Amino acid sequence: MKKIIFTGGGSGGHVTLNAGLIPLFLQDGWQVVYIGSKNGIENEIIRAIDGVQFHAIETGKLRRYFSWQNFRDMLRIPVGILQAYSIIRREKPDIIFSKGGFVSFPVVLAGYLNRCPKIMMHESDVTPGLANKMSLPFVSAFFTTFADTEKYVQDKTKVRYVGPVLSNRLENGDKDRAFSFCGFTEHKPTIMFVGGSLGAKSINEALSKILDKLLEKFNVIHICGKGQLNDIKREGYAQFEFLDKEFKDMMALADVVVSRSGSNAIFELLSRQKPMLLIPLPSKSSRGEQALNANSFKDHGFAEVLNDEKMSTDPQALLEAITHTYECREALADASRHSELKQTSTQQLFEDIVHDTTV
Repeated sequence: MKKIIFTGGGSGGHVTLNAGLIPLFLQDGWQVVYIGSKNGIENEIIRAIDGVQFHAIETGKLRRYFSWQNFRDMLRIPVGILQAYSIIRREKPDIIFSKGGFVSFPVVLAGYLNRCPKIMMHESDVTPGLANKMSLPFVSAFFTTFADTEKYVQDKTKVRYVGPVLSNRLENGDKDRAFSFCGFTEHKPTIMFVGGSLGAKSINEALSKILDKLLEKFNVIHICGKGQLNDIKREGYAQFEFLDKEFKDMMALADVVVSRSGSNAIFELLSRQKPMLLIPLPSKSSRGEQALNANSFKDHGFAEVLNDEKMSTDPQALLEAITHTYECREALADASRHSELKQTSTQQLFEDIVHDTTV
């Protein structure tokens, strides 16, 4: 039986693709092992998949700014490398596949030190994240969502431009089921807020200040993020920490989606032709990749964009941006329908991982 080790975590964007690929490997008879962090969202998502052996290792967040926590976390990284090395030496995988996030670098390096036959990595954004950038010398193939990512890679023979990897998880959504699940009683247009597993706080705070005004015209679905539920109870307002099986139904009901602009999320929205208002993470919280993603989608006519700092200082700007996006929804959806951006499926990426003979 062939064996693959997946890694990636810290946020939903570093786990979703792995969660889509794992069932394909299991169905093909592979043994699947996952190395993640103790407290990351991968612990919850991956452990829920039957047939996967999950190992948690010590992780240290790789920050680009000064913080006293950097010194503590720098001590955790070598511990994580040693733990990953021991797991990989015992498991002897045929392939290691990394989706990035701060847990992934110790696994990739440990795989290289163990001489794993194939170490492969995927990047969702235009520029490689810090963990992926550190991992690049040790991987044999680097799958990218954007063609421009090649510019940031020294050894271009490693690059495999595949476009966004889309699963079928949003297919066959049922509007009526979502309407009932949310407890809505009045058929108004629906605005759906997707803050992501991380970085939702400023959106949540701004929404709370305009909610009453927003509910005059819209029903509101609010996916607020883990640990961020509020006490607000309003007719036409449905709040959830996280959605899994019901997410496709909510997406079918939504007329406009307000979202961060992580690559995984926005390409899924594009695939469903959803009018979107994108609010990139502020520069102090990211390397600027979300702003690049959002502005690219705006330039293509797929989305409207709102600056996080502007929203935080003036919540009224969020209300105005939502209203404008709703008014422009038909043009945004039409542009999405005619998109010619390259894309692939989880099935195709599965085949690329297994059959890539150049590594």
